[in-house]
Amino acid sequence: MRIKVRAKPGAKRTEVNVESRLDGETYVVSVTEPPRAGRANRAIEDALARHFGVPRGAVRIVAGFMGREKTVEIIM
Repeated sequence: MRIKVRAKPGAKRTEVNVESRLDGETYVVSVTEPPRAGRANRAIEDALARHFGVPRGAVRIVAGFMGREKTVEIIM
């Protein structure tokens, strides 16, 4: 499945929240890692894997590597 994610790097704590919008659900993922050298992207993938209860390798960012709006694929 593919989901929309809005990234919030550099937060005080890591958490995943769901936000309902007119265009569907968006997962807001806050992570403590800074947006440098892919660290925040890895932390987002880790947080979503824990949230959905799947292995880390089952989650990958497929679009939006450099921006806050991302598309993430989760293999369940």
